[in-house]
Amino acid sequence: MAFDTIISGGIVVDGLGTAPRRADVGIRDGRITAIDESLTAIVAVGDVEIIDATGRLVTPGFVDVHTHYDGQATWDELLEPSTQHGVTTLVMGNCGVGFAPVRPDDHDSLIELMEGVEDIPGAALYEGLTWGWESFPDYLDVLESRRWAVDVGTQVAHGPLRRYAMGPAASTQAVASPDEIAEMSRIVREAIDAGAFGFTTSRTLGHKALDGTPVPGTFATLDELTAIANGVAAGGGRVMEFAAAGLARSDAPAAVADEFEWVGRLAGDTGVNTTFILLQNHADPNRWRREMHTAERWRSAGSPVFPLVAGRPFGVIWGWDVRHPFTARPTYRSIAGLPLSERLAELRDPSVRAAILADDDEPSDRAEAGQLAYIRMVLGDCHLISGTPDYEQPRERSIGFIAEATGRTTEEVCYDGLVETDDAMLLYALYNYTSWDHSVLHEQFQDRDAILGLADGGAHVAFICDASIPTFMLTHWARDRSRGPRLDLAETVRRLTSQPADLYGLTDRGRITVGARADINVIDHAHLRLTTPGAVHDLPMGGTRLLQPAFGYDLTMVAGDVTRRNGRDTGARPGRLLRAS
Repeated sequence: MAFDTIISGGIVVDGLGTAPRRADVGIRDGRITAIDESLTAIVAVGDVEIIDATGRLVTPGFVDVHTHYDGQATWDELLEPSTQHGVTTLVMGNCGVGFAPVRPDDHDSLIELMEGVEDIPGAALYEGLTWGWESFPDYLDVLESRRWAVDVGTQVAHGPLRRYAMGPAASTQAVASPDEIAEMSRIVREAIDAGAFGFTTSRTLGHKALDGTPVPGTFATLDELTAIANGVAAGGGRVMEFAAAGLARSDAPAAVADEFEWVGRLAGDTGVNTTFILLQNHADPNRWRREMHTAERWRSAGSPVFPLVAGRPFGVIWGWDVRHPFTARPTYRSIAGLPLSERLAELRDPSVRAAILADDDEPSDRAEAGQLAYIRMVLGDCHLISGTPDYEQPRERSIGFIAEATGRTTEEVCYDGLVETDDAMLLYALYNYTSWDHSVLHEQFQDRDAILGLADGGAHVAFICDASIPTFMLTHWARDRSRGPRLDLAETVRRLTSQPADLYGLTDRGRITVGARADINVIDHAHLRLTTPGAVHDLPMGGTRLLQPAFGYDLTMVAGDVTRRNGRDTGARPGRLLRAS
C-alpha cells in the first residue's frame, strides 16, 4: 500500500455513530484509502508521514451548516473563529442575508442589511468586501478564485434576491407582482444550477437592516415562497432554511394562522430538505416542543423537515473590551482608551470603582442609550464567566441572586465580578435557559433528526461567540456535564459530521471511511478545553470581534493537508468553493 500520511494508534470515532475503536488511518491524494489496526506494520514507512495519535480521538472534520462568512470569505483565508474548533466545511448564506445577486448601485443596502441583522461591523464590510459580481453565478465565480483553510458552500439568501427583483419595495409589506415572483424563481434556479446548495429566508421582526427596516422576505406571501421553493426543487437544490418561521405575528396575512405550517407544506410539495430554527423563547417556553413534535409527524408522513438546534443556550457576552453596563459613565470614559491590563488596574482602584458606580450614564446617542437600558433590564439574569467558562450555572450564581443575598446592587456585583479576573465576562442566555439548566437542550438532542446548526460563525461578532460549539459539544456534552445526562461521544461526533454533511448532499465527507475525503481532526479529548471569549481588533478598519480559542486540537486536516497544528494555523490553504451537483 502507498500512503502520503498514516494517522497511527488513535481512537477512531468515525462520524457514523458507531462505537469508537483503535485503528490506523491511511491517506493518499487527499482521500482515506485504508483503515486498519496496524497499517504501520505492513507498509514501508520511509516516505510516509506518520502522525502519532496514541491516546487521541481521530474524528472527521466538523461540518458547520449555519455560518455568515458571506463577506469575510472574500477577503479572509482563515475564516476564524470556526476554524479554531475543528470545522473543515462550512456553509454560509443563512437567515436570508447575503451579498448576491446585487445591482452595481445597491452595495450599500446589502451591507446595511448584513450589519443590522448579523451585527457585522459595516466599516469592516465596506473596507473588506471585494465585490466584482452582480448575478449569483458571478459571485460563485469570484469565490472560486479564493483559497481558504476550509471548504465553503453557499446558499441563495432571500434578502438580496428580493431586493434585486423588487428594489426598495422589497423591505416593505408590498406584495411581489407575478413578474417579480417569476424573476425570483428564475434567479434561484439559476443560482442552484451554478452550484448554490439551497435557499434561506428570515421572517422574524427582530431581523432588521441598520435603518430599522425589516429584512426583505419578512412579509413575503406563501405564493412567493412557493414559487421560489419550486425553483429550488427544479434546480436540484439540497436545502431550504427558515429563520424564526414559527413566530406567529399579528401583522401576518389574515389567512395565515401560523406561518410554521408553511414549512411543512413547502417541504411536502417539493421534497427538498427544509430546516427551521428551533429555540426556546422565554415568552412561550413550550412552543419549541410543539414545533419539534409537529416536524416529527411531518417526517413520518414523508415531508423532510428538520429542526436546527443549538449546542448551548443562545447568549450574548459583555465585557470591558466590548459592550458593558458602564460604557457611558464619564469616569469610565476617561480611562476607556487604556490597554485592558492598564484599564483593569485603574478599575480595581476603590476610588475609581466608587466614581463609576456613582456616575450617571451619558450615552452618545439613542442607540447606545437603548443598549444600556437593555443590559440593565437583564443584568440580574446574567452570569459571570472566566477561565474555562461554565455555560450551565444555576440561578443561585446569577448577578441578581448574588446581589439579593449579599445586599449589593446588581451593578456592584457585576462590576466586582468583571474586575476579579483579567478575562471575566458577562453571559446572558437569551434562549434555551428558562429552567436555568440544559434540560431543554438535552431533550432537543433526543430527536436524532435534529440538526446541530446555530453556531453563527462570522456573525454577531462583538457579543456572541458560538462558533466554538463543536468544542463545547465534545467537552461539556460528551465529557464534563454534571447537572444532568451527558451525550454519547459517538453520537455527538455524528451530529458534528455526517449528519449535517448528508443533509447538504456532502456524502464524501463527515465520516472516516475508505474513499472519503481526508478531512480529519486529531484531538486530545482528555485535555480539550475552551477559554473565555476575548476581544480582538483584527477585522478590516480595526473592527472588534470575539474569539474563543480552544486547547487540545493536535491537528486539523483538510483534504489531507494539515491546516492547524496544536491550535495554530499552518498556512495551508486546501479549502475550495463547494458547488452542489
